[in-house]
Order: sequence, then structure tokens, then C-alpha cells
Amino acid sequence: MNNAGVAPISPLADLDTEGWSTMIDVNLRGMLNGVAAALPVFRKQGSGHLISIVSVAGLNGASPTMAVYAATKNAVRTVHEGLRAESTDGVVRTTAISPGYIRTDLADSMADQRIREQTRERMDSMGIPPAAVARAAAFAVEQPGDVEIGEINVRPTVQA
Repeated sequence: MNNAGVAPISPLADLDTEGWSTMIDVNLRGMLNGVAAALPVFRKQGSGHLISIVSVAGLNGASPTMAVYAATKNAVRTVHEGLRAESTDGVVRTTAISPGYIRTDLADSMADQRIREQTRERMDSMGIPPAAVARAAAFAVEQPGDVEIGEINVRPTVQA
């Protein structure tokens, strides 16, 4: 399970290049490090299932303050799809799960206090429990070996 993500989001005009680098390092390179750790094990044992947590932010394009975060999550989705396309020998299955508002501590990584507070309010008012993502992962893993669930979006029914 690849679940690397931080969101020190802010308007691009703030020029938070350190925050941008952090998101690239954790969100994208973290996922790549997970791939590098898992693939040799999967190949050796003859099978494996890699699940990567992406984000609905990477699906919807960039909203204000989230351009770099969304770009890193979209990059994770692209790399994940590349791995799927390269893994058609039946050894590696892949699933990308894109959560929406899940009650987590992701807001703690947000640099801008106003954005952090707004995100916490949204998580408190509409966020669903992390168990919803776990159920989605279990669904993908429980499929027969010849079935691959490529992508799952998990978000509150009230999230736009």
C-alpha cells in the first residue's frame, strides 16, 4: 500500500518553492520508492497487488491553492497506470484509490492557516472515516487473480 501524501498548499503567487519540493518528494517520489520496494518482492513470489492512494484532487484538475498538490497526485496516477500497462504478465495487479474528504490529519501539513482551517472544517462537516478507503482496498484485493480493479474513487456523497 502506497500512501504517501502531504499538502503544504498555498497560492502559486506565494512562491513556496520549498512546499512544492516537499510535495514532489513525498507525494511522487514516496510512491516511486514504494514501487521500487514492492516490485522485486512481487516478482520473486510470483504475484502481488500494489495499491496507491492518489486523490480526487488529481482527477478534478487544479483548484485555487492546490495546483502543485493536484499535479503531484495526477503524476502518481500516471506512473501507476504506466506500471499497470507494463505488468500484463499476471504477476502484478495495481489499484489506484482516489479519496475525497477523509477524516485524516492531512490538513496538519498545510502551510496556510486559513486553508488549513477551511480544510479541517470540511473534513469535520463532510469527511468520511478512513475505514471507507480500507473497504475499497479490500474490495480490490479480494478479486480473483484474473481481475484487476484499476481505479476507485471514494468520497463523501455530499462532496462536489
